[in-house]
Amino acid sequence: MSFKNPFTSKKEKMNKDQESVTNEDLNTKGYSSQVADELKLQSEVEASEQRPLEENQMEKLSAELAEMKNQHMRLYADFDNFRKRSLKERTEYLKGAGSDVVYDLLPVLDDFERAIKASSAINEKDPLKEGVVLVYHKLKNILEQKGLKAMTSIGTEFDVDVHEAVTNVDVTDEAMKGKVVDELEKGYWFNDKVIRHAKVVVGS
Repeated sequence: MSFKNPFTSKKEKMNKDQESVTNEDLNTKGYSSQVADELKLQSEVEASEQRPLEENQMEKLSAELAEMKNQHMRLYADFDNFRKRSLKERTEYLKGAGSDVVYDLLPVLDDFERAIKASSAINEKDPLKEGVVLVYHKLKNILEQKGLKAMTSIGTEFDVDVHEAVTNVDVTDEAMKGKVVDELEKGYWFNDKVIRHAKVVVGS
């Protein structure tokens, strides 16, 4: 069984009374408002010290966000350029696909044209001639559907990008100087690219 010390209880009561008296004195003398003001001032100081830290954090976060947006835009632009480049390469590849086969068939077209030219003196009702002409036009139409296009060279200005000059000849007509006066081998385009240069004679 525990016993309370009467002297200790009396001392605690005196301390409580003293504290209450001190608080009453402070309230009486107006110290409570001063303490409140000091506490308020201290709070404002702490808030002012905290505000720059918050502003710095906001600026840092804003800078990081801007950098992430820039990185996102750069990645998007790179991907878009890659997509466009891949599409262009694929389109060019598809256009160029089969160019080797078409190029190898050009001599066949030349042979057909020479055969038709040589048979011009033959009766037009000749079945053999009609058959050759029919096969020639069928082959030509198929190749044209794939992208083949014959060049028109005679009478045009000589162009090193599409013409191959075999020789030069003197011409009396001043207007034909520097122009193609004859064509020894027809040139062709394939999907807007030169697949075979035209071998021509240039007037001088």
